[in-house]
Amino acid sequence: MYKPLMPLLLAASLCACQTLPPADTGQVPSTQTQPLIAPGLQAIIDRDWQIQLQTSPDLAHGQGDESAAAKLPDLSPGALAGTHAAQKRLLDELKQLDKTGFSKTDKINAKILQDQLQNSVDLYQYKDHYLPITAESGFHAEIANIATARFATMADYQHYLAKLRALPDYFAQQTHWLRQGLAAGITPPKVTLKGFEDSISAFMVPVEQSGYFKPFTLYPSHFSATEKARLTAEGRRLVQTLVLPSYRQFYDFMTQEYIPNARTDIAASSLPEGEAFYANRVRYYTTLDMTPEQVHQLGLAEVQRIRAEMDRVIAKVGFKGSFVEFLHFLRTDPQFYPTSAEQLLKEAAYIAKKADAMLPRYFGHLPRMPYGIAPVPAEIAPKYTTGRYSGSNRDDEPGYYWVNTYALDKRPLYELEALTLHEAVPGHHLQISLNQELDALPDFRRYGYISAFGEGWGLYCEYLGLEAGFYQDPYSNFGRLTYEMWRAARLVVDTGMHAKGWSRQQAIDFMAGNTALSMHNVTTEIDRYITWPGQALSYKIGELTIKRLRRQAEAALGEKFDLRKFHDAILENGSVPMSILEAQISDFIASQRK
Repeated sequence: MYKPLMPLLLAASLCACQTLPPADTGQVPSTQTQPLIAPGLQAIIDRDWQIQLQTSPDLAHGQGDESAAAKLPDLSPGALAGTHAAQKRLLDELKQLDKTGFSKTDKINAKILQDQLQNSVDLYQYKDHYLPITAESGFHAEIANIATARFATMADYQHYLAKLRALPDYFAQQTHWLRQGLAAGITPPKVTLKGFEDSISAFMVPVEQSGYFKPFTLYPSHFSATEKARLTAEGRRLVQTLVLPSYRQFYDFMTQEYIPNARTDIAASSLPEGEAFYANRVRYYTTLDMTPEQVHQLGLAEVQRIRAEMDRVIAKVGFKGSFVEFLHFLRTDPQFYPTSAEQLLKEAAYIAKKADAMLPRYFGHLPRMPYGIAPVPAEIAPKYTTGRYSGSNRDDEPGYYWVNTYALDKRPLYELEALTLHEAVPGHHLQISLNQELDALPDFRRYGYISAFGEGWGLYCEYLGLEAGFYQDPYSNFGRLTYEMWRAARLVVDTGMHAKGWSRQQAIDFMAGNTALSMHNVTTEIDRYITWPGQALSYKIGELTIKRLRRQAEAALGEKFDLRKFHDAILENGSVPMSILEAQISDFIASQRK
């Protein structure tokens, strides 16, 4: 699973989720080699990009605007309403634009931009900005990444101090939207917020132990003793008088006012305009015109197919007992679990290095950017997913494959090969890094992320590992299947809870009864689906589309089919909707026939 860049920009058209790369991202090379775009479309693209830059200081600074380096996003009612109005006007203009004579590239640009603008308009109208928190995390954890920026100059420190001074207003703005959500009945369900306060109290520590104070303990060597003393004193004062009180006030608000009064129904359909909202999310995340019922039935069929494969693996290992008993064995036998965080990270690193070696056999184009492996930050790990890719929008810093080292007895090693292939390479890191290197694309596409494409690609890469010689251990192969079953079961439980009246326990039982995920992971995942309706559908829908297109190309080309060229063709235009990907592969087949 990947959380895209620019997460602080609420209601932004490029933003689908929240994991941050380091803030204050420095210079990102601007597009210099773009082909000519139709003038009317180019004007709309340029205005949309200006909206992105105006509403996301982090993005603006990354694009070279030093004046944005000291700012946090303005999430005031006036600012968000202004952004919404500007995006709605732009969307109307794009819909009315005469597209006669557009090149194939311009048609793709127009389609993707219209989808992004429509999503931003929809989210504002459905009041998604009332929900700056999820079961996993929230703005209070994400904003802390401002302390992980690069601190090399006096200006870097001055910008950081300015952000610390702005932090109380940022918390106040977000708390305002949470209060609006309470009044409107738009909150995460109360059951998913159990233990959420721990993610806040993790920041309520003595000044010297605060992550916000860390930059004042790691000065560049060229700073004088006087400069260090002055900056340290001011940093300590701001953390003590502004930062820590902001977290204490937020903690009190959440525990005394918000969580006790959060809604009790888990279904998105129970929200105001809930049925329309969920149907909208299904279309957005699948990029296809599918109904919740169609997704549900597809999920049931996939669960049945994968279950048959799982039964064959169980027979192969000679286990004597029922399917449920085999799952219990996998969840409880110590042989399948790491004994230390270091062991888990080292095993992930070993698998990742093996995956690096497979790349030349399967891809003609590889990214320049490397990646590292790191644990999920401790303050969010208890309610966080098993692993995730966190990208970088700098050309001098890597992306990171995050591995959750919390609750080691719930992190089975037999799932680690599939997780690594999905999150690192050939999954998210390879796809996203190549996307950012496509200099011919306009910036809104280079730094955009379409979940059905990206997550479908990640899941396809888990399957690709089978061809590349991974999963030699049958338990690891069962781990691959349980990951595939996990994504198939998502189609069932997400639609079940949000459109068909399923209870949370019903969803937990279905997921636990069909996958080898630990019960901790099952409940964490179910709560994620409850607070992020529709997103979990993108994985399996995207993967099934890519697999279908591969079968289509293999059948059409026969001995002319080249897997490396097919993969390059999938990735050549960056992240695209499934309908565009289908046309892309049709063109690939035609070109290969020639």
